[in-house]
Amino acid sequence: MATTGHQPAKTQQMIKRDRRISTSEDAAMLKQIQATHSPDGLEVDVKPLLTVIDEILRRATLPDITGVINLACRCSSGADAHSTTLAILNLVSSQKWEAKLVTSLAAFAVNYGEFWLIAQLYATNPLAKAIALLKQLPDILVHSNSLKSRFDAITNLLKAILDVTKCVVEFNELPSQYISDETPPMSAAIALIPTAAYWTIRSMVACASQITSLLGMSYEHMTATAEAWELSSLAHKVRNMHGHLMAQLALCHQHIGEPFELLEVYERKHDDYFRMLVHLFETPHLDNLKILKVLINSKDDPLPLVDGTTKTRVGIEVLSRKIVLLLISDLDLSPEELIILPNIYQEARQRTDTHYEVVWIPVVERSMPWNEGTKQKFQHLQSLMPWYTVHDPLAIEPAVTKYIKEGWHFQKKMLLVVLDPQGKVACRNAFHMIWIWRNLAHPFTTAKEEALWKEETWTLELLVDGIDPNILDWISQGKFICLYGGEDIEWIRRFTTLAKSVAQTAGISLEMVYVGRSSSREKVRKIVETITREQLSHTWLDLTSIWYFWARLESMLHSKMQHGKMVENDPVMQEIMTMLSFDGSDGGGWALISRGTAELGRSKGDTVERSLKEFPEWEQESKQIGFVPALVDHLHKLHTPEHCSRLILPGISGGIPEMVVCAECGRPMEKFFMYRCCTD
Repeated sequence: MATTGHQPAKTQQMIKRDRRISTSEDAAMLKQIQATHSPDGLEVDVKPLLTVIDEILRRATLPDITGVINLACRCSSGADAHSTTLAILNLVSSQKWEAKLVTSLAAFAVNYGEFWLIAQLYATNPLAKAIALLKQLPDILVHSNSLKSRFDAITNLLKAILDVTKCVVEFNELPSQYISDETPPMSAAIALIPTAAYWTIRSMVACASQITSLLGMSYEHMTATAEAWELSSLAHKVRNMHGHLMAQLALCHQHIGEPFELLEVYERKHDDYFRMLVHLFETPHLDNLKILKVLINSKDDPLPLVDGTTKTRVGIEVLSRKIVLLLISDLDLSPEELIILPNIYQEARQRTDTHYEVVWIPVVERSMPWNEGTKQKFQHLQSLMPWYTVHDPLAIEPAVTKYIKEGWHFQKKMLLVVLDPQGKVACRNAFHMIWIWRNLAHPFTTAKEEALWKEETWTLELLVDGIDPNILDWISQGKFICLYGGEDIEWIRRFTTLAKSVAQTAGISLEMVYVGRSSSREKVRKIVETITREQLSHTWLDLTSIWYFWARLESMLHSKMQHGKMVENDPVMQEIMTMLSFDGSDGGGWALISRGTAELGRSKGDTVERSLKEFPEWEQESKQIGFVPALVDHLHKLHTPEHCSRLILPGISGGIPEMVVCAECGRPMEKFFMYRCCTD
């Protein structure tokens, strides 16, 4: 068959036949199409099915296997396309136009997707390979590159088919109370839709015929461009029809007056949905599916979630009657959060006594553009998560976002809202207890959090739990341990040298660990490199551990405040505030020295440095009562009323305390506001 110079005879005949249909036989053809149309009045929600079709067609066009497609189509390549199209229209005669298109496209997509699946598994799965051999796919595999133009044409035509189908579905969703079928822009669209449906289904038939015709063909016939040209011609025709339909759709929206006249309707619907949410959370349920459906699946998508392990879409039923942690955040999650939290989640998967699921609900502001960059950012975050995630953030109802902000006080910080197996909120934010106790906090209820605090005292184990197992080993060995921080490298050099000297004089085994600072990440990184190079002490080379150390302290503060604890009435709270005030200082050093669970002393860098220099003054006391108790006594003697403590509280969902007292002297601290965009 000739491939250059002139269009093949078969193609020319097709064009002439189509021209006759599009001119002199238009009225007759439209009459035939209309004769197949006898809807029974049954309303079918086609959107969920259309979502699945979209997913199949999108995933079936992978660049690395572009040579392997077939369709088990009942029509042969030689069959009359017009007759076949009318036969299909007769099969779906009882349906409305949008349902005809979606149903036909679904049938096409099932076979189309099946053969792409065989193509993907051909090289690794014996069953797929056997089926491929029977369908004569290997010949197509060998010559896949030569067939690229034909499959590009199929892909382009399928995109046009999908666009027309979505547009026709959108016409059906226009509010009938604001635009009737007799209204000029709508009546014009109704006149166009039957012909558009005909050519769209006929294009599906053409795709099926073209693909099926490849089987058993010789290589020379495969490389012919006539078939590709035929598909391109159809794509051009279908795209033109899509353009006409979109123009009418725009006129319909203009007639309705969006967004002005519909604004009141939208806001009323929004408020009704919000009130329904409030009512649902106040009502007992047998399981959690009703609550979850309203929260994340209001569009009735059959597969609204993505499984983080398999990266496949799944139904909401996978969460039925389970403890569900709703991970609520924007798209600005920190890298550290996406290291620590998945680690905790995977730990739970290895335990037999801890069963829960996590679902990420991204809060995307509708006022912000959802462009390709935003979409890629969402998909990147989604790819890092081993738990379930919402497939489409834009499918979350605005009323749900409002409830998350007003009911659960979401602002910027990540939330972990716990729903029990019946969908009741067991904890409005379990994030802090998970950060502190990890999976020991299961089942993550407020009562569990309170019980865990009752068992805790201020110890080094509480400070470093889940961060550095070496420190826990040193504790069991009875060693003295010093944690220190700050960003003054000269003070660090002086302090580590002095501490080692005093330890040697006192005859104690001292291990020192630099724990950095919650801010100034780049400065801390350079200090860690210096400490390691100069062998000043131990340090955490992984800066995520340093971040986690301070994040856990912040979580302890949040957790205590959620339970109404303050410095005045809680010793552990006082120590938490002291540590955070060390970190909130101007970058000067601080140190904490401990042995066992009962002995612990801490102070700012200049005070602890002076105390160690004056070790000869309390050396005898250290031999009598112990090194740490003697150090604590001496630190108290050096303390003066004149001091300045600065405490930086991170953003707290639900507000900040009206009054915070100084952890050192107990006086109320003066309140200032600080806005920070970065940590360096």
